Amino acid sequence: MTAPTAILQAEGLTKEFLGFVAVKNVNLSVKPGSIHALIGPNGAGKTTVFNLLTKFLTPTSGRIVFEGTDVTGEQPAAVARRGLVRSFQISATFPHLTVLENIRVALQRRAGLATQFWRSDKVLRLLDGRARELIADFNLDVYADAPAVDLSYGRKRALEIATTLALEPKMLLLDEPMAGMGHEDIDRVVALIRKAAVGRTILMVEHNLSVVSDLCDTITVLQRGEIIAEGDYAKVSQDPKVREAYMGMEEA
Repeated sequence: MTAPTAILQAEGLTKEFLGFVAVKNVNLSVKPGSIHALIGPNGAGKTTVFNLLTKFLTPTSGRIVFEGTDVTGEQPAAVARRGLVRSFQISATFPHLTVLENIRVALQRRAGLATQFWRSDKVLRLLDGRARELIADFNLDVYADAPAVDLSYGRKRALEIATTLALEPKMLLLDEPMAGMGHEDIDRVVALIRKAAVGRTILMVEHNLSVVSDLCDTITVLQRGEIIAEGDYAKVSQDPKVREAYMGMEEA
C-alpha cells in the first residue's frame, strides 16, 4: 500500500467573523513525519488557522482531513482521540502537583482512568514507570517530586510537551513553543521538539525564524489570512512577497 502523501490537509479553509475574512481559501498539506511551520507577520491569521485545524473554531467553509478522514464536523476531544493533539489540550500543567503527578494525570487519561480518582493509589502508581521514562526523556529527573509551579519557564514547557506525549499523539500541534524564552531555554526546547518528532508529525506556529530555519522541513507563510509562499526555508526566505510581508526575514 502506498504511504499517504499527507497526514493532515486543509482544503479551501475559510473563516469569517461578522464579515471580516480572517482566513481565506487556505490549502495546507502536512507530510507524515515532518516538522512543518506556520509563520507570518502579526495579524496574518496563523492562530485562526491553528484553531480551525484543532476544531476550537468552526470554518465558514472548507474542510479538514486527518489520516484520510474528514474531521471538519468533529469536536476537539474527538479529534484528539484520533491522535491530533494540541499541546494545551492536556499539557497546561497543574501548578501545585509535582512533575511526576502532572505526567501521571495525562497517562490516566490515556489509560481510561482520567476520572477514576477513587482508584487506589497502588493502581495509579502502576503508571509511574512510564511517567518516569517521560521525565527522563525530557531531562526532568531531578524535578520529579518538585511542584510544577517551582520550575523555570523553559522546564515548564518541557513538562507541557512531556504530558502531551503521554497521550501518544500521531501528530502534535505546538502554538509558539518558544514564546517568552531566553536563548538557553530555546536551545533546550528545540532539542525537546526534535526528540518529540521521532515517529510523529509536528505542526508549529512560531515567530523565531532562526528556530524555524534550523528545525522545520516545510514552512507555510501566511499574510492577511492567505498563503503567500511555501517550501523549505531557503525557498521562502528568498520569495519577494515574503520579504515584503515579513520585514527582517532576510536577516534572520
